[in-house]
Amino acid sequence: MEIYKIPVKTIDGEEITLERYKGKVLLIVNVASKCGLTPQYEGLQKIYEKYSDKGFEVLGFPANNFLGQEPGTEEEIKQFCTSKYNVKFPMFSKISVKGDDQHPLYRYLTEKKPETDVPSPEFEAKLADYGQRKEKPNDILWNFEKFLISKNGEIVARFAPAITPEDERLTSRIEQELSS
Repeated sequence: MEIYKIPVKTIDGEEITLERYKGKVLLIVNVASKCGLTPQYEGLQKIYEKYSDKGFEVLGFPANNFLGQEPGTEEEIKQFCTSKYNVKFPMFSKISVKGDDQHPLYRYLTEKKPETDVPSPEFEAKLADYGQRKEKPNDILWNFEKFLISKNGEIVARFAPAITPEDERLTSRIEQELSS
C-alpha cells in the first residue's frame, strides 16, 4: 500500500486520503495539547508558513497515547491550536499512533521507517527515567515525532520528538526535498 491510499479523517470530520497532498513534501507529526513539547506547534506553524508556497505541508495528527496528554475532542483540539498557536496547517482527527489500535497511517510509517534518522538519546533517557519506553523497537517514542515524506510519497527521514521544527537538521532536509 502506498501512503496516498491510506484513509484519514480531517479534524472537521471529512473522510479523505493523503492523495490530496500527492506531489508535495509532507511533515507528518503526532501532536498533543498538554505535553512539555506542545510549544513545538509554534515552530511547526513557522516552517509551514516559510515553505508552504514551495509545496510543503505539515500534517498534524493528535494522539492520546502518552500519559493522556491529548484528552480533548476534535473541536477542543482545533480551538486550542488556533487560539493558542494560530495553527493554519492541516489537522486531523485524533488517532492512536501505537499499540493494538494503531492507525493504519502510523502502522505504515513505523513499518517503513522503523528507526529515527535524527534521534535524541538524552530525551529518550529522560523518558525512561519516568518509565516511558518503546514496547516495540519501531514504536513512536512520544508526542511530536516527525516523518518527512518526499514528493513521490517515500518516507525520507524520521525525527525524534525532541528535534524541534526549527532544527537545522530538519529544515535542511525539508529544503533538500523541496529542491529535488
